[in-house]
Amino acid sequence: MTPPPPSHPPDAAPEAALAVIALGSNLGDSVAVVRAAMDRLETFAAAPLRRSALWRTAPVDCPPGSPPFINAVVLFTPQAGETPESLLARLQALERDFGRRPDSRRNAPRPLDLDLIAFGAETRDTPALRLPHPHAWQRRFVLAPLAELAPGLQPPGWPAPVATLLAGLPQDASVRCWAAP
Repeated sequence: MTPPPPSHPPDAAPEAALAVIALGSNLGDSVAVVRAAMDRLETFAAAPLRRSALWRTAPVDCPPGSPPFINAVVLFTPQAGETPESLLARLQALERDFGRRPDSRRNAPRPLDLDLIAFGAETRDTPALRLPHPHAWQRRFVLAPLAELAPGLQPPGWPAPVATLLAGLPQDASVRCWAAP
C-alpha cells in the first residue's frame, strides 16, 4: 500500500512544527519594545502569532544591579522553507534592529533578547544553536507565559509538559503577570 501524500508541500514546515520564541527586555521602554518585537515577529509567521501576556521578572544570572525584565512568549507556524538556523539568524537580526550590541558581560542588560526555545520536534546541539533551549524548562519567566498558550506542550528532551514543569518550580513572587499582550 502506498502511503498518502504529505499534507504540506515538501519545502514547507511540517504542520507539527511550532516555533516557540521567548522575548525579554530590560533596557529602555521594555513594554513598548516587547510589543513592537511581537509585531515584527508576526512577519516571520505563516499564520497569526499567538502572544502571551507580558510578565515582569527579576533578572536571572545577570550582572549585579541589572534592571528587571519584561518577558513574554510567542508561538507561530514558521514560513515555508524556514529552518531553525534560518529563524535564529532572523531573530538575531531583529535583536540588532532593536539596538542590541555585543557585550562581553554574560547576560548584560539589553533592549531585546529573543530566544528560540523550540522548533517543532527539531533538535540541535551545535556551537551556534542548542534546541530545544537547554534551560528554558527550568525558568519560570519562560514557562509562565508559555503555559498561557500551550500548557500541554512538551518539546523533545523536556521531562514533562509545560504546565507540569511550571507547577514543579518553587514559587517566585518576582515573576508576575504585568500586562495583556
